[in-house]
Amino acid sequence: MNVLKVFFSRMFVRFFEDDVAGRAAQLAYFFLLSLFPFIIFLLTLVGFIPVTVENVLSLVRSFAPGETMSLIEENVYQLMDNKNGQLLSIGLIGTLFAASNGINALIRVVNRSYEIKESRSFIIARLIAIILTIAMFLVIIVALLLPVFGKVIGLYVFSFFGFSEEFLRVWGMMRWFISFLVMMIIFVFLFKLAPEKKVSLREALPGAIFATVGWQAVSILFAFYVENFGHFTATYGGLGAVIVLMIWLYLSAMIIITGGEINAILYRMKKDKVF
Repeated sequence: MNVLKVFFSRMFVRFFEDDVAGRAAQLAYFFLLSLFPFIIFLLTLVGFIPVTVENVLSLVRSFAPGETMSLIEENVYQLMDNKNGQLLSIGLIGTLFAASNGINALIRVVNRSYEIKESRSFIIARLIAIILTIAMFLVIIVALLLPVFGKVIGLYVFSFFGFSEEFLRVWGMMRWFISFLVMMIIFVFLFKLAPEKKVSLREALPGAIFATVGWQAVSILFAFYVENFGHFTATYGGLGAVIVLMIWLYLSAMIIITGGEINAILYRMKKDKVF
């Protein structure tokens, strides 16, 4: 009980001292700049892996509020219609660099949570951000491939035993678990590799679990609020979808930063021998 009291009291103090709300606004801005390059990068791979544009968008649709999803889809389809061959060469490199901006900002945020002054050069920090971005893309690609190959393999195995219909019901529930697992893997590696210090997988896990559960819960609740109570389009007109997108990214950034703060506080508590 005393450990929990110390944890929450430190969490309350660090929330304001580290300016979590302000840093979340900064991170949300970088997320906004990185969002479409991130999606474009995934869509450029559609021709090389057995997934469709709809598969990629459905991954985003699982969490994005309705108005935001309409904005994303409109811009993505427009970009796909106007794309050219350079998108997979020089354009792809530029897209990857732009998409890594959000990760680079997150690295600085996590270091501040650990009270570490960034000493890595710009090139090293950017390379780490790009590597983390590519790793995140690979994990997401695996998540996109699992429904394709997993369903085919599962239907074959279950049909062999005569359980095809039962598998479809189980698979419908498994998709949420796979989504949760993919997000947690991404956050674990982000919280492990982002700080300019050695962090074990075990030390990165608490913040990753919080970020995964918190981000999914906040996304679902915010989507419910927007669709049933928030009349952003009526208030802001055509900017309503952009406002919703920014608020969603802001809430997402705050959850992620809080996950990093949790890991940093637990690390300091362990160092102070609180537990």
